[in-house]
Amino acid sequence: MNSEELSNYVFAKLAEAQKLSQDNIKTDDTPFEHRKTYFRIEKYVDEFLEGYIENRFIIMPGLRGIGKTTILFQIYEYLRKEKGIEQDRILYISVDELSTYLGAKLFEAIDVFVKEIHETSPVNLEKELFILVDEAHYDKEWSQTGKIVYDQSKKIFLIFTGSSALSFEMNVDAARRIKKEPVFPMNFLEYNILKNKIFPPDNLASSLRDLIFKGDESSLEYASEKENEIKKNLLKLDRPVEIEWEDFLFCRDFPFGLNMDRTEVYERVFSMVNRVIEKDVFSLQSFNTDTRNTISRIITFLALQDPGGTSDVKLGTILGKSPKLIREILNILEKTHLILSVKPYGTAGKVIRKPWKYYFLSPSINAAIRFKLGKYDTRDRRMLGVLAESLVASYFFRAKETSNMPLGIFYDPRKNGVDFLLQSSDEGIIPVEVGVGKKDKSQITKAINKYKSEYGIVISNKTSKIKKEGKVIFIPIITFSFIQEA
Repeated sequence: MNSEELSNYVFAKLAEAQKLSQDNIKTDDTPFEHRKTYFRIEKYVDEFLEGYIENRFIIMPGLRGIGKTTILFQIYEYLRKEKGIEQDRILYISVDELSTYLGAKLFEAIDVFVKEIHETSPVNLEKELFILVDEAHYDKEWSQTGKIVYDQSKKIFLIFTGSSALSFEMNVDAARRIKKEPVFPMNFLEYNILKNKIFPPDNLASSLRDLIFKGDESSLEYASEKENEIKKNLLKLDRPVEIEWEDFLFCRDFPFGLNMDRTEVYERVFSMVNRVIEKDVFSLQSFNTDTRNTISRIITFLALQDPGGTSDVKLGTILGKSPKLIREILNILEKTHLILSVKPYGTAGKVIRKPWKYYFLSPSINAAIRFKLGKYDTRDRRMLGVLAESLVASYFFRAKETSNMPLGIFYDPRKNGVDFLLQSSDEGIIPVEVGVGKKDKSQITKAINKYKSEYGIVISNKTSKIKKEGKVIFIPIITFSFIQEA
């Protein structure tokens, strides 16, 4: 495209950003609440405007529908209203739109913004500029572009959002400059802040993490104390906490679903899943159009099966496709963060031979697919068990992604083995069993003995408070749901 067209496009983006931000940060004149990720980025913005130039290239990878665009526009509003930054100094641009309709590169748009709108070069900039980039993964050279702009000027602050694959696409040079702020579905802690205005006691999440990864008497005592405090706070709810938690588990971990009817939530989630398939999967890897149907069938299979291993060969046989294609699809779905895998514990040979377990990043995704396929029954305790195990897997995965603890998440491949084996930093193994409707400790006791663990954990809805019996720590699943920071 010619430079005049691109220049007109960039001017149009600057002109419409204010209206776009209003449309994206509230509904029915009620502003959306700010998530924790927003406040971290707001802090980087403040530091940048005060002259600290390190954390000025931020990426926000995350699943579709998770609220990344909302956070971008909340930052836009903060810059305009709280910091008094002029409209022509903040460029919001969607790379999906830029590449689809104009065939232009992100670097070209940024170049026009600096050289034509501000009539200078990056090196000679006198005022700070802010570039908010949505759907960055649609430009394969996004990380190189960000690195070049970062290096050219200390006066430019960059925020890029995109699919979770952004984490995999960073080149080595860019990675050293990037501050990563992944965005996940809401946890129960954040849900209660945003929906019910119920705030957790200080250090609740960290006390629970210490309990799981240390398991000693002092962490048990401290976590119990924090559990007691959050229970008192939850008395403000206008319905029993068990009902609130089940509603959250079934459909409330996406921000857009906070005040929606359950059927509406499932429609939105199901639509998001389809968008991931149509847009994100095919932007990451070129599959032929026949593969679209295979991807949907794999997702359906994963949603409807009880937790258990799935091998490429087994899936290939069921779907009449090669194990190689199945493996490629599962890998790409993991990169989008739609699903996550838990591998069998053991030698490299065992990891290859034994099936892997797959979970959805959010229990709501599983529930939405079941709902669409007529396999949904909230009274079915087995379905509740599937969603609860998915929630636990997701929270461990998030902990690994954000704090590298646990070092590894596995499952026990033995017959009647426990649900999870967490590898802690001292090379020890922590067995974890998730039980909805049961709190039997025979399985966990066998795993403690087998793996010579100091202790094991049962996460159950049949336990009313944190307690330890012998080498087994019991944690109520509602309490466990507060393990992640918002």
